[in-house]
Amino acid sequence: MTAHRTWRGCVFIGTSLDGYIAKPDGDLSWLTTPEPRPHSTDKGANPALVWESFFPTIDTLVMGRTTYETVLGFDVWPFEGKRVIVLSSMLDTSDRADIARSVDEAVALLTESAAERVYVDGGQTIRAFLSRGLIDELTVSIAPVLLGRGTRLFGELDRDVLLTLRGHHSTEGDGLVRITYDVATR
Repeated sequence: MTAHRTWRGCVFIGTSLDGYIAKPDGDLSWLTTPEPRPHSTDKGANPALVWESFFPTIDTLVMGRTTYETVLGFDVWPFEGKRVIVLSSMLDTSDRADIARSVDEAVALLTESAAERVYVDGGQTIRAFLSRGLIDELTVSIAPVLLGRGTRLFGELDRDVLLTLRGHHSTEGDGLVRITYDVATR
């Protein structure tokens, strides 16, 4: 976290074992409604964050246009009561979100609104924030599936990003291996 930044950038995302966050057509059903099958479980001494404990700590979300458009298709708006900023050069306005044309513009909006814990979502947005040193915490849930292609969570990065393990566990019902890391400061 940079000295002048007052907010923490946090990622909470699911990925296939081979590192994809969506199928080529954007389908997420492999993550949201997995085929039921028995899995072993390990709660671990220091469990990772789960949505129910992570989401209430968030005051603001930053996501890319593709993620935003996916969320707009949900039956219920999942971010009621939270400020949402969408990174997009294509959207002009939105009833549910502020539009930022660049990471710099999003950072300015976060700073002027006195954001504290910011949920950063969407592959490109996460990579852009990581490359700028704006992510402090990563929670990744690894699904027991190999997709083979689709949208990658982490593509090429311009530098190594060192992580410190904070917690981990697996869950019986869905077989997710959940890992929470703090991004190491240099």
